Amino acid sequence: MATKKRKSVAASLATATCSLLGNAATEPVQAQEEPGWDFNTALLYYDEGDGRVQDISFNVLANRTFVDDRSLSLTFVFDSLTGATPVGAVPFSGPQTLTRASGGSTYNVPANEIPLDDTFLDTRYALAVNWQQPLGRLYSLNAGLSSSFEYDYTHIGANVELSRDFNQRNTTVSLGLAIANDDMDPEGGAPIPFAPMLDVGDLSNKAGDESKDVVDVKIGVTQVINRNFLVQLNYSFSDSSGYLNDPYKILSLVDAVTGDPIPRTPAPGAEGPLHEYAFEHRPDSRTKHSLYGQGKYYMSGKVLDLSYRFMTDDWGIDSHTLDLHFRWPVGESSYFEPHLRFYTQSHADFYRVSLVDGVPLPTYASADYRLGEFDALTVGLKYGWKLASGNEMSARIEFYNQEGDAPRNQLIGNQLTREMYPDMDAIIAQFSYRFGK
Repeated sequence: MATKKRKSVAASLATATCSLLGNAATEPVQAQEEPGWDFNTALLYYDEGDGRVQDISFNVLANRTFVDDRSLSLTFVFDSLTGATPVGAVPFSGPQTLTRASGGSTYNVPANEIPLDDTFLDTRYALAVNWQQPLGRLYSLNAGLSSSFEYDYTHIGANVELSRDFNQRNTTVSLGLAIANDDMDPEGGAPIPFAPMLDVGDLSNKAGDESKDVVDVKIGVTQVINRNFLVQLNYSFSDSSGYLNDPYKILSLVDAVTGDPIPRTPAPGAEGPLHEYAFEHRPDSRTKHSLYGQGKYYMSGKVLDLSYRFMTDDWGIDSHTLDLHFRWPVGESSYFEPHLRFYTQSHADFYRVSLVDGVPLPTYASADYRLGEFDALTVGLKYGWKLASGNEMSARIEFYNQEGDAPRNQLIGNQLTREMYPDMDAIIAQFSYRFGK
């Protein structure tokens, strides 16, 4: 009887999990069945609007399951990003001229607008391979390699995870380790921290290539509460060291009374910035701790998936993420899945709106809006259906809103009357198609 009960619990959970992912539960693999490939493809479009970042992404996940519970997964991702992104400089009542990150030309910013670099262009290719297999009766091993390539960035990584089942396979404990090395070759070279922005062609404020190392450790517990309820709890530790600056982010040097950028005159016959700017400087290490909890509840075909994540780091950032999915079946072969996600974070200790002329430089400073205090809300809906062939398709649309605040005690003079944080709205659309086996 105990064996039969364990099998029924496993079958129920498999149905719930597959339902959550929009995939129909499959029949148990027979010993004589030949292994086959399963392909899950997705095309994603992301648009921040107002001429900001646009992304078109295509990814393929190919998975082959073997009869002895071994599996091989291969992932390929292609991203193409274009548009404009905030550089960190403050808005001003007059026009601004800045030198591009490459040092090869300048660009103009209209009065009272947050400076954006409108030449944001990036293409990324990412590859990953993972192998999973049992080790004896209660252990499982998952190991993989990953890499991604951009014109100015290369990532190489490896990961391994060991899992063990307890309590008649109703409890699973896992321990994972991932390491990565990232090499950066920014246009014109990596800027020297706090170095000034210079005239076109002058690269004396740049250094050579840079790199960073990342080590991630994860400890997790998955627990079957009953045949319809599954919970998971993870603790993650991440340590990054090396070059952690964003080579394309700057800060404005401003007047201590008005808060306006300090004027600058290019060298005779040269093009260059008309105000003073300096490249950011972040610490060369970052340690993060995260707690993640998730619950999945299966209700006669409907699936509620609720998760919460808390993250804190030694940069002073605390964040909270609440994520809710609810799958609602429609008939025998389709479903709707509403999605709601809320995210909030505090600003980094070294987040600065600007640098004040005549005041000694801080140890570290960055005006990157991603390190500021902000709230973000995502609302979306997914629709999935199964074709007569047994293949599956889905489409989702989501709306993203991000609103932040610059620390009021950092605002000076005219900055108090201006919008200093680059709020943002975005739309996300995705189409997926799964086939194989």
